[in-house]
Amino acid sequence: MYEEFYNFSAKPFQLTLDKKFFFNSKVHSRAMAYLRYGLEQGEGFVVITGAVGSGKTMLLRNLFQELDEQKVMAAQLVTTRVEPDDMLRTVCASFGLAHEGLNNASLLHNLEAIAIARYAEGKRVLLVVDEAHNLPARSVGELRMLSNFQVDGRSVFQSILLGRDELKRTLQRPGVEQVRQRIIVSYHLGPLGMEETRRYIEFRLSQVGWKGDPAFEADTYQGIYRFSRGIPRLINILCDRLLLHGSLEYLHTLNPVALQLVVRELEMEQGALVNRP
Repeated sequence: MYEEFYNFSAKPFQLTLDKKFFFNSKVHSRAMAYLRYGLEQGEGFVVITGAVGSGKTMLLRNLFQELDEQKVMAAQLVTTRVEPDDMLRTVCASFGLAHEGLNNASLLHNLEAIAIARYAEGKRVLLVVDEAHNLPARSVGELRMLSNFQVDGRSVFQSILLGRDELKRTLQRPGVEQVRQRIIVSYHLGPLGMEETRRYIEFRLSQVGWKGDPAFEADTYQGIYRFSRGIPRLINILCDRLLLHGSLEYLHTLNPVALQLVVRELEMEQGALVNRP
């Protein structure tokens, strides 16, 4: 709707993932560096945590774009709440392996066999567990056995865990010591700062042909940062609604008054979506 009013080629703040909107902020760049470093080690666990909407899934999408399919066999597991007895079965299913009606010993055998077979082909196996904060501590503990797979003293199975802040607490619980001891690298994805929030907004606008219409007053950028706390998803929600409001009101400059109206609308619709300064 507002795309036509502002002559955009597409919506700049859509919530669906699109690699062209990946903004390489300081925190996201550092997180990618940690992911790459962890993958170079080829063993143990890599852990990335962050608040809701901080960009973990976009990082994951970016990582998969970089993976060389000739060298890595990767599977992604998006968890809800997998109980310990079902953990290995769920991992096998993610790799397309037989799992129905099998006991844990057979499931482990199948996973180890595929890891060793891929190693013989010059590949290694990577499991990426998204939303890992949903897993009970004992289910996380089940993953430790996968890191035991070795050939000639070299690990042939690696796991990446991504999740909200709760994942850090899960990893500190009793019974998860062996996973914790095998974490190669861990990084917490923090929010954007004020200046990076402005750059993030302008970057996404530039991807759809923004030529300065609408203009954003400096205080508007500051307000978006305050209300969103620098969390990319909240920035997207605010800016999308602000552009809609601007087009309906025929605004070519977006000021703090317009932003306040949008914030009130969102709060009436969705409750405490944004942060009142």
